[in-house]
Amino acid sequence: MMNINLNELLLSLSYTLDFVEMDVLGVTSNHSKRVAYIANRLALFLGSHPEERYDLVACAILHDNGVTKYMLEMAARAKKHKKKFVLENVKEHCTIGQKNIENYPFLTDVRDVIKYHHEAYDGSGFFGVKGMEIPMMSQLIFFGDYLDNKFNFKLIHYNKIKQVEQFIQEQANKLFAPEIVEAFMQVSQQSSFWLDLSDNFIEYAIKYTLPEIKREVTWCELQQITEIFSRIIDNKSEFTLRHSHDLANKVEKMARYYKKDEIEVLQLKIAANLHDLGKLAISNEILDKPDRLKEDELYLIRQHTYFSRICLSQIEGFEELTEWACNHHEKLDGSGYPFGLKKDALDFNSRLIMCLDIYQALMEERPYREGLSHEKGMSILRDMVDAQLIDGGIVEDVHDVFKSS
Repeated sequence: MMNINLNELLLSLSYTLDFVEMDVLGVTSNHSKRVAYIANRLALFLGSHPEERYDLVACAILHDNGVTKYMLEMAARAKKHKKKFVLENVKEHCTIGQKNIENYPFLTDVRDVIKYHHEAYDGSGFFGVKGMEIPMMSQLIFFGDYLDNKFNFKLIHYNKIKQVEQFIQEQANKLFAPEIVEAFMQVSQQSSFWLDLSDNFIEYAIKYTLPEIKREVTWCELQQITEIFSRIIDNKSEFTLRHSHDLANKVEKMARYYKKDEIEVLQLKIAANLHDLGKLAISNEILDKPDRLKEDELYLIRQHTYFSRICLSQIEGFEELTEWACNHHEKLDGSGYPFGLKKDALDFNSRLIMCLDIYQALMEERPYREGLSHEKGMSILRDMVDAQLIDGGIVEDVHDVFKSS
C-alpha cells in the first residue's frame, strides 16, 4: 500500500499529456493544468465537496486522454495538407477517454464526466444533452477547456481579460450555465486568478488549491492507473501500438519466472507501463519516420528517457521504479543514455527491463523493417552480450521463457 495524493501523481505525469497536446493537437503547454485549475476554483466557489473537487481535478487533467491512432492519423493528414486538426471536433475522443479511466480509483461517481466534457449548456454538443442533464464536473471542464482553447490563457493581458468577460456573459444560457458564468465573474475579479494561469505558477496554483486528500492505494490500483498512460504512450505512434502493454506482460512473466513476490511483480509492471513516458515529448515526425534516423534525430529521440525520469522522479515512493523504468537504454559498459551508467550502477530489475525492452522492440514492426523472429532476436541479443552491453544470464532466461511463444 502507498499513502499518496493521486492528483499529485497525475500532475507529475501530466507533463507528458501536455507534450501530446502540443505536438499533435496544437494546444499550448500546461493546457490540462489550466483546465483543472479553472474547474477547481469554480467548484470551490460553488461549494463542491472536497472529494468531488479531488475527482474533478483528476478528470480535468485526463480530459483529453482519448487520443488514439485513428486521431493521430487524422492529425497527420491535416498537417500534410496544412490544415489545423482540432481534437474537439472528434466525438470519439470523449467516449474513448471515458472508457480509459474505468479502473481509476475515484472517490465519487464520475460516470460520463469525460464523455460529456464537450457538451454545451444549450444542447449543441456531440451528444445533445443539455442543462443539468450534463454532469456539473463536465460543465466545469468544458468551461475551462473552451476558454483556454479560444483565448490562450498562457498569455494574459488586461484587454484579453475584458474580452473573456464579455464573451462568457454573452454565452450564459448558451454555451455555459448561468451559475458557472456568475461564479467565474466573481472568482476572476482576483488578480491572483489570472497570475496563477501562467506557466510559471500554474502547478503551484493547482497544488495550493487542491483538497488535501491522501489515501491508501494498493499497488494493484497504481498499476491500473499507469495502464491509462501506457495506452496513451503506445497510441502516439502506429508502430508502438502495443509496445508498453506487451513489455509489461513480458516483464510480469519473467518476474514470476524469477519467483518475485506479488508487490514487486506489480511494481515492475508499473515501471514497464511508464518506461517510454518521455516518448510523448518526441515528435511523430521522428517516431514514424520510414527511414533510419539521422544523427540529429537520434539525439532528439534519446532525450525521452530523461523526460521520463523528470516526470517519475517527482512521485514520492517511486524512487526504485524510476530507476527500473528510466535505465532501459543504459548499457553495462557505460555507452548507453542518458547518463552513461555502468554495470555497478544498474540493478537486476533495471537490467531485466533493459533486456526485455530490446527483445520486445525487435519483435515489433518498425517503419524501416518487419518484426523479427524469436531466433533472430536472440541472435542480436547474444551479440550484445558478447559486446558486454547487456546481461547474459537474463538474455538466456528470456530465451528459455519465450522460445516457444
